[in-house]
Amino acid sequence: MKKTLLATAIAGAMVASGAQAATVYNQDGTKLDVYGNIQLAVYSTTKANGESDSQLTDNGTTFGFAAEHVIYDGLTGYMKLEFDDINADEMATGPRQDGGDTAYIGLKGNFGDVKLGSYDDLFDDWIQDPVTNNEGFDVSDSTSYAGLGGAIQTDQLTYVSPSFSGLELAIGTQFKGDGEGITSDNDPGQFVGGENLSGDSNASVFGGAKYTAGNFSVAAMYDNLDNYEVRTQDAINAGQEFGDRYGITGQYTMDSLRVALKLERFESDVDGVDSTNFYGLGARYGYGQGDIYGAYQYVDVGAEDFTNELGESLQDEQERDETYNQIIVGATYNISDAMYTWAEAAFYDKENDEDDGVGVGVTYMF
Repeated sequence: MKKTLLATAIAGAMVASGAQAATVYNQDGTKLDVYGNIQLAVYSTTKANGESDSQLTDNGTTFGFAAEHVIYDGLTGYMKLEFDDINADEMATGPRQDGGDTAYIGLKGNFGDVKLGSYDDLFDDWIQDPVTNNEGFDVSDSTSYAGLGGAIQTDQLTYVSPSFSGLELAIGTQFKGDGEGITSDNDPGQFVGGENLSGDSNASVFGGAKYTAGNFSVAAMYDNLDNYEVRTQDAINAGQEFGDRYGITGQYTMDSLRVALKLERFESDVDGVDSTNFYGLGARYGYGQGDIYGAYQYVDVGAEDFTNELGESLQDEQERDETYNQIIVGATYNISDAMYTWAEAAFYDKENDEDDGVGVGVTYMF
């Protein structure tokens, strides 16, 4: 899912995403909003061979509906349905490529909040987004760096408790049934695609806790990644499990400033994919007409040596020991309450400056 500044705007920044929504129905405890945005951007990035690659592209154009109704005092039902992949840059020259981005239903009340469907996972919301939730570029994390799936998890069920003196608890699962896979034409017993790559029904587990005290909050989470899609054919053939990911993030907000610190760990069980630590620091400041922001992340690949009870190394002999320094800086400027521009630059510390780039864009919301 394309991330935008507006999804996590802080004091001093623009109104939050959806604030421009049009309420088309609000009667007898039922409310329906329609909202959307058009996002266009120009990127210039460096390829693995050192050459630059430029393009004008859609940056996450979205159209959505949000509804809620009061079942009784203290209990509210709600739903959200969004479409992205609209490809605003190609509407006149090619077929429309609509795709579902977010779709879920839920209940919230004194007992907490429970929702079912497809949406950004809680690990993304609590651990990764406070450090960077930018317009175009992002630092690596436990899923993108290892090549595991995307930011959206489907078939999720998540429960978040009410706040107990600032403490929230969360638990959830992602379910993939044995009918959600695609088998090989040559071997019907081999699952090579679809949402389920193992061929067996499976439910993953994720959970965590978040504590808020005044302007400070800290969150910790665990996710076993059981149902993420494997991007390498070798891993698909081997039927391997990914492993686990852990994270803890603390953030502090004061007036128009937000500072966040993250420690994220991907514990790999996939051949050829190394366990990796991510140490991130991000800050965002609202200057009145927009935001300025930046992030630094230190990526430590395969550096930790795990041993068994006999003191024998469990590391693969080919495991890497590499580190990277990733930097992203950016700024936005509000043209109006419904329209803003942005510019970003990213540096990933790779050979031949691979993936380094700059981008500028404009977003119009309603």
